[in-house]
Parts: sequence; C-alpha cells; structure tokens
Amino acid sequence: MKRALKSVAKISVLSALAIAPILGSSFAASAKPTGTDANYVGVGASANPFNGGQDGDAAAIGGVIQGRYAVPRTPVSVRGSVQFTNETSTIIPTITYDQAITNNANLYVGLGYGIHEAEGKPSTFGNKSAPVVTAGVEAEVAKDIVVFSDAKLGIKPYQNSPASSVSVNVGVGYGF
Repeated sequence: MKRALKSVAKISVLSALAIAPILGSSFAASAKPTGTDANYVGVGASANPFNGGQDGDAAAIGGVIQGRYAVPRTPVSVRGSVQFTNETSTIIPTITYDQAITNNANLYVGLGYGIHEAEGKPSTFGNKSAPVVTAGVEAEVAKDIVVFSDAKLGIKPYQNSPASSVSVNVGVGYGF
C-alpha cells in the first residue's frame, strides 16, 4: 500500500508538471489565485500500468469520459468519470476538494467509489468495484476549454488480491 501511495504522489506531481507549460504566463504572482470554477465534460486516455498479480488483473490502456460540477461558493466539486477498455468499464463518482493554484487552474483531491461493470474483466481501474482516492490538476486554457490530468488509487480493486491499482487519466473537456 505504501508503494501505491508513493506512486500516486509521484504521478500527481508529474501530472502537475506536465500541465504547467500549458498554463504559460498564468503563473504570474497574484495575491490570491481564483482557480477555475468551470463545469465541464471531457474525453481522454486512461492507463493502469500495474496489475493485481492474478489472472485477469493485467495492466490496461483505455479511455476516459470525465466531468466536473463545481458546487457554487464552496471549494468542493462533484465529479464523475467512466474509465473503459474494449472489455468493460468502471463508473467512478467522486467528491473533491479543489485548491486554486493560478487564476485558471486547480489542484484537487477526493474520495469516491468505482462501480465496475463486469466483475472479473480488467479495466484501467481493476476488475471489481472498490473505493477510490483521487488527486489531479485541471486548467481552463481558453474560454470553455479545460485540460485535466489525475491519478486514481483503487483500494483493493482486484478479485482475490490485496493489491491496489493506480490509473492515470489525461484529457480535454468542454465547459458548460
């Protein structure tokens, strides 16, 4: 579990570093960054480079559909994602705490639950339903265009295995 948490931390930092150049000059000093309150739905890629150590626990690459609704006047968002492969999908509703890092970008951390469609079939989440911890970054790069990247730690999402999973998601969303 410690190795998985270290992996999530590393992936989150790498995600933040990967998205930083997109933010360009928005890292200029300001008294208090406002972040983004953009609500969006987006698509992208999802990968889980790990496996649970059993048959049906293979590492996987697939896609993600992800959305965010920012709860007005709070630093809280309701998020949902669907991670999928050609075999199955996992629906992951989460609640996150959002922290502004610039006037158009947020870091976020949260908790949720992965609802696996076909138990035993591998997705980028695992092969069964399980709790989720997520950490990520999002930035509004143009009017109604948001880029996002996050890592989701699945807690025991494999049948007959105590292993955790880490899925990495990257995508682009359209604001509404």
